[in-house]
Amino acid sequence: MFVDGAYVSSGAVGSVQRSRWPWSVPAVAQLLDDGPLRFTAPVTFLVGDNGSGKSTLVEAIAEGFGLDSYGGKAGRKYSPHAESTRTPLGEVLRLDLAPAGSRMVQGPRLQKKGFFLRAETAFQLTERLGGRAGYWDEDTTAMSHGEGFLTMFRTMMAEPGFYVMDEPESALSFAASLQLVALMHELGGSGAQVVCATHSPILASTPGADIVEVGEWGFRRSSWSELELVDNWRRYLDTPQAYLRHLIGEQAQT
Repeated sequence: MFVDGAYVSSGAVGSVQRSRWPWSVPAVAQLLDDGPLRFTAPVTFLVGDNGSGKSTLVEAIAEGFGLDSYGGKAGRKYSPHAESTRTPLGEVLRLDLAPAGSRMVQGPRLQKKGFFLRAETAFQLTERLGGRAGYWDEDTTAMSHGEGFLTMFRTMMAEPGFYVMDEPESALSFAASLQLVALMHELGGSGAQVVCATHSPILASTPGADIVEVGEWGFRRSSWSELELVDNWRRYLDTPQAYLRHLIGEQAQT
């Protein structure tokens, strides 16, 4: 393990307006008031609906480890802007680092092992890095987005390090998502640590992973079978008409 937990120091925040983002997000408010969010397994998933705060949390966690908020490999800057700006939560979030994490953060810049994948910028990263010497031999610009994602995953996460992902399933098919499950499970067993925000019940099923459900209650630990996400998908796949008839009318029942 590289990171044992994430917290917000009350002294670092000072007087904040609780009605303003991101402090108005229940998960962030809980982190501010009650933190820390502890990491107890090599692979941790933050699962929740849009707007629940899971992406806000993982982005700040990445920043706390010194990863570029734009996304990319530890020790390097990939943002097209001259300087990467930090998020409001990233400015004040602190990490409880394990000894291995402390050595990595304090070590030489290019020896840091870690990677932050953001769904919003991952396409640009695969295009900018694809085929360049020092990254991978295959030309990802000639691949589908899903194939390019998996090539980037396998290359950038080939050794123990701290890996943060925000909705990596966005470009992946069912089969490709299963490949990513296998990769994250392998990473967890190799000494790496993964923190991932996801909407995918497939990714959240990674064996041995710790699951943190994020929502209007803040954040809480859950098992895969108890997730609202899993329950909703089960119900929908069993009777899609029960959901669709409220959206597109009675024709959905035919």
